[in-house]
Amino acid sequence: MEAQTQNPQKAALSDYLAAERTFLAWIRTGLALMGFGFVVARFGLFLQELQVAEHVLAGHSYGLSLWFGTALIAAGVLVNLYSGWQHVRLVRELDRGESWRSRTSTMAVGIALFLALTGLAMTIYLISFHTSAPANPRTSNSRSNNLEDQKESSMAPSSEKGITVAPSNHSVDQTVEKLKGILQAKGVTLFALVDHSGEAKKAGLKMPATKLLIFGNPKGGTPVMLAAPSSALDLPLKILVWEDGQGKTWLSFNTVEYLQQRHGIPPELLPNIAAAVTLAAKVGE
Repeated sequence: MEAQTQNPQKAALSDYLAAERTFLAWIRTGLALMGFGFVVARFGLFLQELQVAEHVLAGHSYGLSLWFGTALIAAGVLVNLYSGWQHVRLVRELDRGESWRSRTSTMAVGIALFLALTGLAMTIYLISFHTSAPANPRTSNSRSNNLEDQKESSMAPSSEKGITVAPSNHSVDQTVEKLKGILQAKGVTLFALVDHSGEAKKAGLKMPATKLLIFGNPKGGTPVMLAAPSSALDLPLKILVWEDGQGKTWLSFNTVEYLQQRHGIPPELLPNIAAAVTLAAKVGE
């Protein structure tokens, strides 16, 4: 009788299966924490991209979302490690026939408390961001200033890569007619008028109104070509009149600085090739 009482009672199969189910449940919890942590960590980057898309200057730091996400990922890793250690310990005790007394899961309570505190901190963080962003006058002012600057810059001549782009307050055809009138009044020869959009239409293609004027004065251009023979590549002068996707008319032409640097034109001859700038200023009015 004493031998029978001293022999440990073997655990049933249901005990092992219950331990395995508990272990798998903890693994799912750890994976969920890590996945949610990754989403939270990327949330700050999402807000930054959203502000860039809306052309809003960043006035708020999003570094806290990275820390929240990292903490959740670390918690998920710890849960998986601790649950694995607990499962191995439980299986060994079942193999020895030791009784496993029911006890409160310290890890479960700790995780619940940790998630509650993290959720509360994230709620406060999001509320503070929501309330501070609209009330920031610098942000709203910078947005309106950016829009005004963009509007003003679209109406002012700009030079890039040796090309000046100036706006016109008239249609392409009206701008071309004004250019032709000014050239005739000044005694400047219009050598050619290339209607790119018209030729495209003949070929069955669609193209916004685009016309190129080639003009010059032999008295002004010849000295330039004698001093810098390669300048004949860009002479006579040209002005491109074109329409953008919004129906706005623009004039494009080579800058004087570009032509001088490209061909080495002497400074005293620069007025001979500055006609395009003068014409664009008059036509755009």
